[in-house]
Amino acid sequence: MSHTEASVTAGTHPAAASAATSSAAPVTVGAGAVSFADVVAVARHDARIVLDPAALTGVAATRAIIDGLASDVNPHYGISTGFGALASTFIESDRRAQLQASLVRSHAAGSGPEVEREVVRALMLLRLSTLMTGRTGVRPATAEAYAAVLNAGITPVVHEYGSLGCSGDLAPLAHCALAVMGEGRVRDAAGTPMGGAEALAAAGITPVVLAEKEGLALINGTDGMLGMLVLALTDLKRLLTTADIAAAMSVEALLGTDATFAADLQALRPQLGQAASAGNLRAILTGSPLLAFHAGPEDPTVQDAYSLRCSPQVHGAARDTADHAALIAGRELASAVDNPVVTLDGRVMSNGNFHGAPVGYVLDFLAIAAADVASMSERRTDRHLDAYRNKGLPPFLAHEVGVDSGLMIAQYTAAGIVSELKRLAVPASVDSIPSSAMQEDHVSMGWAAARKLRRSIDGLERVLAIEIMTAARSLDLRAPLLPGAATGAVRDLVRTVAEGPGHDRFLSPEIEAVVQIVATGAVTDAAASVTGPLA
Repeated sequence: MSHTEASVTAGTHPAAASAATSSAAPVTVGAGAVSFADVVAVARHDARIVLDPAALTGVAATRAIIDGLASDVNPHYGISTGFGALASTFIESDRRAQLQASLVRSHAAGSGPEVEREVVRALMLLRLSTLMTGRTGVRPATAEAYAAVLNAGITPVVHEYGSLGCSGDLAPLAHCALAVMGEGRVRDAAGTPMGGAEALAAAGITPVVLAEKEGLALINGTDGMLGMLVLALTDLKRLLTTADIAAAMSVEALLGTDATFAADLQALRPQLGQAASAGNLRAILTGSPLLAFHAGPEDPTVQDAYSLRCSPQVHGAARDTADHAALIAGRELASAVDNPVVTLDGRVMSNGNFHGAPVGYVLDFLAIAAADVASMSERRTDRHLDAYRNKGLPPFLAHEVGVDSGLMIAQYTAAGIVSELKRLAVPASVDSIPSSAMQEDHVSMGWAAARKLRRSIDGLERVLAIEIMTAARSLDLRAPLLPGAATGAVRDLVRTVAEGPGHDRFLSPEIEAVVQIVATGAVTDAAASVTGPLA
């Protein structure tokens, strides 16, 4: 196997295409940080991984330090000792391969449903990135094996439960290490479940026999929670722009005003995210015939309800929270998280950098932001349906009031999701359960924070889709008055997957179809095709 590229034979599958057939540009992994785009490319688009030759040389140099310490009569943690509470137990040289394998096997103790493929791929890429820093002491061949497994589209089976987020994501990482050893369970590039040995053999990959320090290096890291943070931030960037689009459609369809979004008013409170959201709202609502129709001194509206008027403030606060989380994630991507770690001057030192608190906190912050943005969206949806507040639209936007229920229950769906998002906003990172005979007596629960954030992001996506579907119907019902060009483009896009006003029909497929155009970015693209790039 070349040091410059982990070359393997890969299968093909339309739902889980291998990197060998991916159209994504290859991602080079070296001693520096991988980017957000790199993580997404490998996790979601099966980009092929290329290992930087200079970084592999550095990995080999650091490994020589570990080999020297392995022959020392004095104990060195993780090299010639046990782990955790057994750190003072010296292990003879002829038992150390077993020690490393036993560590991985015992720590691969996850339980529950399988974790999503994209999460496992992100996790493995980030562990590989740390290995390539040359600070962990693994052999180049071990790093190459990780790249080979990813390039083959092989996905270790990782389970929902098992990580406390301290000593890193131990159980999830151990399941991945087990697969590289040719053990455990995996799914191949086609998604077929099989044993690790079978999958490696089919891909032409030789299983790794772990040497001193390697088992520890493969499982000590915040890679799972960090991978989920990067993926969530990628989705949230799209969804916060979508939230501005949804709010603009609601302001327009509910005969609100865009005057409150004026730049000079927003500048009185110089919050960056708020300014960006207000700028989006102004751009989307520019030239709206509906707004112009009721604008002027004869308009009886003194001020809009908070869910309309304050949308830049709430969406903007979520943007600022996401920016802070991205700052933390960027620092973490540049980190070499392991314990012990080989320093630049060649010392092997124990440390606490594996603790997931920095990542866990921002994961929890984002769940709070997602819940609040969704809550405001649901309130706007409800205003469309209430004949006392929707300024002349039929109750529940029904075609034949009394016979038809319109979008009544779509709002129930949004309300149910929002209620769950509020529960998911309860922080995980404030909890801690001691483990390892009190050696690991404070843990981050960052993995749990990441898992609930994924559900929060999914819920926010659905709530916004329901608002967009609802606002599109309200805009239709304002005819012959016309929406603005940008909101009209989104309304027209919705009409390609969901029918306009009419008698009641099976609504669930239409909701799911609108969720899909939100998820693919088609909604933001439709608005931006008129406004130009949105923040």
